[in-house]
Amino acid sequence: MARLVVNVDHVATVRQARGIDEPDPVLAAGLAELAGAEGIICHLREDRRHINDRDLRLLRDTVKTKLNMEMAAVDEMVEIAINTGPDLVTLVPEKREELTTEGGLDVKAKEEHYKSSAERLKGAGIEVSFFVDPDPLQIEASHRCGADIIEIHTGHYSDARSESEATEQFGRIVTAAESAAEFDLKISVGHGLNYVNVKRFRTLLPRAEEYSIGHSIVARAVLVGFERAVREMIELVKGF
Repeated sequence: MARLVVNVDHVATVRQARGIDEPDPVLAAGLAELAGAEGIICHLREDRRHINDRDLRLLRDTVKTKLNMEMAAVDEMVEIAINTGPDLVTLVPEKREELTTEGGLDVKAKEEHYKSSAERLKGAGIEVSFFVDPDPLQIEASHRCGADIIEIHTGHYSDARSESEATEQFGRIVTAAESAAEFDLKISVGHGLNYVNVKRFRTLLPRAEEYSIGHSIVARAVLVGFERAVREMIELVKGF
C-alpha cells in the first residue's frame, strides 16, 4: 500500500516570513507522524531560505519514521548529509531565483557528477533518490548513476489547465513509472499534488509506492489543523 511522506518546508516558509521562531517545522513533523505519515521530507537549500541547519539536526533527532533530505548535489550538502545521516537523500535541481523546484534533474547532462554524489552518499549508508521529469531517458541515466529510488516530477500534471492536458501529462508519468520498474527502481511521485489531483494516481498508477506532498497539506492545515490535513491526505493516498 502506498505511503504518504510529508514535506515540512512550507511550515518553515511561514516562519521565515516573520523572521521569528514559529511555526516550527520540527513540531509539524511530529504532528504529521502522529497523524499517520510514514516519512518526513525537508529541503536544505544552499541559501537556507526556509529549512535551516538547526531544523535538519532536530528533525534527525526526533523523526521516528523516515527522514528524507532533499538537496542539491553539491559538496557542501553531501558533507552535511553524510554527517547528519538521513535515511534517504533526494537529489534535486536548485536555482536561487525559483520560488520552488521547477523541474527534474538533467541527469543525462552531468552523469559523472551525479554518480559521484550518489556513490559518496551510498558509501555512508544513505539511500539515494533522483528527482526527475517523467522522461525514460532521464530514468535510465539515473539508474546508471546508482539511484535506488526515482521520484517522478508531477508538476506539469499538477499545473494542467484542462482535462486533456492532465490526461496527456499523466500518461507521461505512467510511462516513466513503467521505465523505472524495468530497472527495478522504487517509485515515488511528488510536486504540486493536492487533495483533488492525487485521486487519479490511486487507481491508475498502482506502482507509486510513496507520495511526497507538502504545500497542499500546509495550506489545508491553516483551515482545519495539521493532523486533520495529514489524515485526510492519507485517506486519499491509501484509498480508505
